[in-house]
Amino acid sequence: MSKAKIDVSLYLVLDPDLCGGMTAMVETAKIAAQNGATVVQLRAPNWKKGLWLQCAQQLKAVLAPLNVPLIINDHVDIALAVDADGVHVGQSDIPVQVVRQLIGPNKIVGLSTNNLANVEQLLTPEIANCIDYIGVGPVYPTSTKKDASPVISTAEMAAMFACTGSLPAVAIGGIGRGKIAPLIAAGADGVAVVSAICGQADVALATRNLGAELKAAREQ
Repeated sequence: MSKAKIDVSLYLVLDPDLCGGMTAMVETAKIAAQNGATVVQLRAPNWKKGLWLQCAQQLKAVLAPLNVPLIINDHVDIALAVDADGVHVGQSDIPVQVVRQLIGPNKIVGLSTNNLANVEQLLTPEIANCIDYIGVGPVYPTSTKKDASPVISTAEMAAMFACTGSLPAVAIGGIGRGKIAPLIAAGADGVAVVSAICGQADVALATRNLGAELKAAREQ
């Protein structure tokens, strides 16, 4: 998959607990991808590597035919093992320069940012040349990430988006229905969601509703 074709508009971050286990999570990813999710990330901080590998293989099998990229959170080795489309890391994880060296030039590298200083560092070619998109958040209070940073103020969030230039920026943290329009207005290129899709009674409907809200926000 070419990085040029990556669309980060509706970015699903999987949560195995909310989904109800691995099998349900893979099915959630498949249904979401069929109904408008444009990227899927596997994030399971409490899992051992064996489960990561097994689930990543299953996700790759269901997402590849739909042309929806699979991103692996943190674990470069798992991404390499299943030929995932990319890796997402945080500020305290393996440096993006090292990630890029390991996975090569044609894979996707994403980086989390949680303040303006983080984003300003991306302006240096050393870092900017290694990443394909950034996550900005948390933009709302969230319960799905226990070690989440403080919520970013509206003013700082807008300043962060303004600094990214041509680099896609995805808002994350506590995003659900009724919360997308202010983020797009502030400059977000897309939204990342967890509980707004994972664990929903009707995953297809939940995904379509988010997509419709995103479309409406962009048309305002």
